[in-house]
Amino acid sequence: MKTSGTFSIAVAGLGRRIATVIRNLAAAAPDIRIVAHTDPAPTGCSMLERRGIETGKAYGDVAQMLAETKPDLLMVGSPNHLHLDHIRAGLEAGIRVFTEKPVVRTEEETWELARLLRAHGEASVIVGLVLRSSPLVAAVTRRLGAGGIGRLVSFEGNEHLHPEHGAFLMRDWRRHERHGGSFLLDKCCHDFDLYRLFAGALPVRVASFGARSIFTPENEALAERTYAGGETPYSLWRAGWNAGNSTFRSDADVVDNQTAIIEYGNGIRMSFHANTHAGILQRRWYFAGTEGAMEADLVTNRLTFRDALGTGDPQTEEFPASVEGHYGSDEQMGRDLAAHLLDGAPFPVQVYDAMVAGLTVMAADRAMREGTVVDCRPLWEQLHKELGRG
Repeated sequence: MKTSGTFSIAVAGLGRRIATVIRNLAAAAPDIRIVAHTDPAPTGCSMLERRGIETGKAYGDVAQMLAETKPDLLMVGSPNHLHLDHIRAGLEAGIRVFTEKPVVRTEEETWELARLLRAHGEASVIVGLVLRSSPLVAAVTRRLGAGGIGRLVSFEGNEHLHPEHGAFLMRDWRRHERHGGSFLLDKCCHDFDLYRLFAGALPVRVASFGARSIFTPENEALAERTYAGGETPYSLWRAGWNAGNSTFRSDADVVDNQTAIIEYGNGIRMSFHANTHAGILQRRWYFAGTEGAMEADLVTNRLTFRDALGTGDPQTEEFPASVEGHYGSDEQMGRDLAAHLLDGAPFPVQVYDAMVAGLTVMAADRAMREGTVVDCRPLWEQLHKELGRG
């Protein structure tokens, strides 16, 4: 692991999200250098160049870029259906890889990635599950430990998006599973990573229900609504590559609302609710334990704890971060990534965590499609087999 000197990075897929990651990494580690990028329409270039960050030579082929520049790290920010190919290119060139979430889209891609990791080592890939770096997550995990809410029995989580965000998902490339994977995978895989972290065990059973019930022709009259300044909320967010024009007559094949229930191997149970057309923006967790209860909301960045009998006043912690920047997580992940790449400090999340989160969501999506309760244990057996964990 490189711990001093200039650190060189090549980028496969220089879109807005990976540009944000690079910007926060550069703020924490000014000596990093982008030596090259590949992207037919690199929307992130202007974002970085406005901040004085050069984006290096443009290439049309990832393998050629890596062979000629030999960077210390390949950063993958391409649409999700290209992740596996770009990760493979980096590993086969002997270069470490950072990839945005979700790491891959399907079970078969997961097994293929696991075989690559078995050959190149699990430390060869790190994943941007950004919420692992959230200050609120750190506070929650402390409270779930000794002296907190006691033994965790059950909890709930949600993510409710504003309509303009939901409308964006119906027009962006993420509207097609062939490019992004499912709605739940692309948007909420890092939530499900946290749920396993909070539960402290692998999921054993999952059920799920969902559909596209909002962004349909029957609700097209909603598109006529405007804000006080005349802005049209349902087209306010600019869609990216392979964008569609219609919100309510979209050719999307992803859902716009979904629920799920999970039972973990240690008996803890949780429920989840996502909606893409919510007037109250929320990403909230509620934990019930033997000694107390705790509520944490990323949007307000507030944590509230109270003992089980309610005999004491609620204890509240607040964190100075806003919704922009993933509630303070983007800046902190930049610092975490810099410390890991340059100083060898542990990174908050491993590629195994990302693969487990992805497979959990894939199990929920299968349960939704088939109307069944999915047994997750064969997934973990297969994953461990492919990784060579025995």
